[in-house]
Amino acid sequence: MKRYPLIAEHGLVGDLQTAALVSDEGVVDWFAAPRFDSPGVFSALLDHDRGGYFRLSVDGPDVTVRQLYYPDTAMLVTRFMSPDGVGELMDWMPPDRTGRPTDRHALMRVMRCTRGRVAFTLECRPRFGFGRTPHELRLDGRTAAFRSAAMAGFLQSNVPLERDGPHDVRGRLELSEGEVAGASFTVDGPEAGPPPLPDVAEVEARLWDAVDFWQRWVRTARYRGRWPDMVHRSAITLKLLTYLPSGAPIAAPTLGLPEQVGGERNWDYRYTWVRDGSLAVRALLDLGFEEEAAAFTDWLTARLTERSGGGGRPLQIMYRVDGDPWLPEEVLTEFEGYRGSAPVRVGNAAADQLQLDIFGEAMYALAQGGGRDRQPTYEGWRAVSGMLDWLAASWDSPDEGIWETRGGRKDFTFSRVMSWVAFDRGLRLAGEFGRPAALDTWRAARDEIFAQVMRRGWDGGRRALTQYFGGDVLDASLLLIPRTGLLGPTDPAWLSTLDAIERGLVRDNLVHRYDPGAAPDGLRGAEGTFSLCTFLYVDALARAGRVRQARFAFEKMLTYANHVGLFAEEIGPTGEQLGNFPQAFTHLSLIMAATTLDEVLDELAARPGQVARSVPPWARDSA
Repeated sequence: MKRYPLIAEHGLVGDLQTAALVSDEGVVDWFAAPRFDSPGVFSALLDHDRGGYFRLSVDGPDVTVRQLYYPDTAMLVTRFMSPDGVGELMDWMPPDRTGRPTDRHALMRVMRCTRGRVAFTLECRPRFGFGRTPHELRLDGRTAAFRSAAMAGFLQSNVPLERDGPHDVRGRLELSEGEVAGASFTVDGPEAGPPPLPDVAEVEARLWDAVDFWQRWVRTARYRGRWPDMVHRSAITLKLLTYLPSGAPIAAPTLGLPEQVGGERNWDYRYTWVRDGSLAVRALLDLGFEEEAAAFTDWLTARLTERSGGGGRPLQIMYRVDGDPWLPEEVLTEFEGYRGSAPVRVGNAAADQLQLDIFGEAMYALAQGGGRDRQPTYEGWRAVSGMLDWLAASWDSPDEGIWETRGGRKDFTFSRVMSWVAFDRGLRLAGEFGRPAALDTWRAARDEIFAQVMRRGWDGGRRALTQYFGGDVLDASLLLIPRTGLLGPTDPAWLSTLDAIERGLVRDNLVHRYDPGAAPDGLRGAEGTFSLCTFLYVDALARAGRVRQARFAFEKMLTYANHVGLFAEEIGPTGEQLGNFPQAFTHLSLIMAATTLDEVLDELAARPGQVARSVPPWARDSA
């Protein structure tokens, strides 16, 4: 067992309330429960010795391992191939059907020998509360009960179990061709009893029930483009990262995975960002998942409504999945961090930052996620209108910007661009549904922002829009401009900006979000290329009519996916995936880029010999 497998050497399983990472050695080295944002039960990815893990592997010097997903599902298969035989491990979590929060969650693991003979080794070493909460172990036949003050865990298996020290268990079972064994690890409240022991038929039924759930869901997608495997995998990943009881997506299921190995850029991403969730609405609608898109816009409207009339800032940038705004940041001083990457932070102090772009992203989502048959409610519109009235008095202020820098506030161009979007979409909604609004004020703010962006955000030397007013630093967030409609995708000013970004931030078709050396962000160290930005680059190229270049960049980026089609936040200098994993932002931007590129390629195919016209930004981005 590796102390620290590569971040990309994992697959993801989940039940729509929490999720786990399983390495390609069959090790569950990350699992938080009972929710995505709960303390870790298995956290070996952050500290091999103190974090805890659950291993089911076939050992031996000549064992070769391959990991894959069962097609169009979240069922993870790890295959162990040796001269003596072939064994398979299938991992999954039964998906939630109720939409009600629960403390009980089960990791299901089924072992099978498909050829010859193989011996599986089991080790289960839970460490509740990031290893801070001690537990007692009671071993009773096929059940090991791990009890802490905050949570109970139950391992049930037909692998013979024995104690391994005072708190852990291990076992070993040799299987012959055709034989099957299983293990489940169930977490629940501290006073709960173990679940009933399932028989083989029941486990088999639960497995196929989960397969049917995922395959039926994927079949409802209306994507018929050129990259169905990657688009569907991204859609499943977004679904896995959405908390079903509230409809809120998280940014990633992990915390503390570094943007630079050994560095300090190690954040907790297990929360719902207004920005990420709002942009996910477009990706979900492109695939036809209207129910999921509407669930998030309802969640977003609830956040606006609960602060309506309070006089303060209408939204903060992120929340817990249930809408709780309290995200205090602390450091897990006991953990050494992934390959020594410390500090390991839990919570996120950036929640209190002022990031004015989120109001544009919120309106971007609300203008399209409700649909024409879902008019804003009276209370919902009051909250939206109040937000825009607040923004009308606040938009012309420095902020921390989209990337949550900790180097001080600036007049970020992207924040102004998205403020323009907020007023533009608000005016559209007010007109479409005949809602009362301060139309003159909103219109004046929109027009003033546009003039300011083009006057103060433009650098004559670079011949480009830049990261902040008065600077000459480039920023890949501006690749979203053609999608917003602030500038057309073939506007000369935009094409000049796109050219500058290509020269300054693109390396072999991979895109840096900005240059920390040129624009200090208050943190030490460097970072890799930002996978989200690479897909935004593809989208912008396709809209600009640079179709061959866009397709090449897109298909090259797909080669950086891991062995099961997942992406972390960044690609490091050696091609290694870095940052929290998998990242929803990357997967939603993959879907956006694929659908845009498909539309342009379809248009070219329909008009052979002609140059593709740019995709009108309002064609899909308005309600």
